Amino acid sequence: MATNAGISPAGSMIGATGSRARIAAVTSFLERFPLSVHQLLFRWAIAGVFFRTGLQKVRGWETTIALFSDEYKLPGLPPEIAAIMASSFELGCSTLLMLGLATRLATLPLLGMIMTIQLFVYPQAWPEHLVWSSILVFLLTRGPGALSIDRLIGLESRCPRRRRHGLPTPIGSRAS
Repeated sequence: MATNAGISPAGSMIGATGSRARIAAVTSFLERFPLSVHQLLFRWAIAGVFFRTGLQKVRGWETTIALFSDEYKLPGLPPEIAAIMASSFELGCSTLLMLGLATRLATLPLLGMIMTIQLFVYPQAWPEHLVWSSILVFLLTRGPGALSIDRLIGLESRCPRRRRHGLPTPIGSRAS
């Protein structure tokens, strides 16, 4: 019968407790990372994806129209109109997201575009679309964060959780 010499059941419990304490300490440290940094990075990441494709559409307009005529074929929408709408949303909403201005509103057309692309154009690209949609839904539901024009001009509260749950805001807070 093999035994672990020098390790008693009590010793393994102490080791497990020590490991749990270290994990708890690391988790506590990581939880203090500012959510606003995540929100800023999410805004820039998703804006980068859509801004680049919008620029490509505008730079090669004839090719863009041909793509919307032949490959992207959206039911009930002329290719020229679809191309103008797609380019406008990609460039306009991406710019708003980068600035953190009207962030929640800017997510909606992009989510609509993703849904349209998923259903009618590239259904096999669902893993990419899922990532993009997840980021946009996060921004839609949590807002742009402290590092945004929305916060600077008062469109976003400093204490969204407190407001949402009916809790009083801290003294001196601009949230109402």
